[in-house]
Amino acid sequence: MPSVITHAAVAVAAGLAFGPRDAPSQFWTASIACSVLPDMDILAFSFGIPYGHFFGHRGFFHSPFFAMILSLLMVILLFNHLEFFSKQWFFFLIFFFLVEASHGLLDAFTNGGLGVALLSPFTNERYFFPWRPIMVSPIGIQGLFSKWGLMVLKTELLWVWLPCSLMVLFSYISGWLTRKG
Repeated sequence: MPSVITHAAVAVAAGLAFGPRDAPSQFWTASIACSVLPDMDILAFSFGIPYGHFFGHRGFFHSPFFAMILSLLMVILLFNHLEFFSKQWFFFLIFFFLVEASHGLLDAFTNGGLGVALLSPFTNERYFFPWRPIMVSPIGIQGLFSKWGLMVLKTELLWVWLPCSLMVLFSYISGWLTRKG
């Protein structure tokens, strides 16, 4: 997996690039939560659930199916003031879905683990992308402060942070040009 820091950075970058300029605090909370919650499945190890199990690490909670459930819950719970199926309601639903779904996709670009159950719950088969430039992150905070953790952050800076930064930059330039014209 990319580090939890990088998953959260993707959510913040997406929010800066595509979110409402006057986004309420719950937008940022939900964005970051959606980006990191799939990795709560590491708690499965504490209950004796093996890695390759349906509820194991990178299993069901990393799937787009779960992303839709989670994003729907976020919108219903945190944006209950919005009219159901309004334009704003759908924006938040799709945004949170994409942010959460990015988690499993980023994990499929890593070079370690058993793959990601992207088609769960329909199959528990695990997948990787053919090109996997991101080093898999160690599980746990201590691992991030090791030599391995620093090498992971280096690949994440190149393959995730740089593209996210460019996305935000282009979004701001585009908005500035639109306001100028």
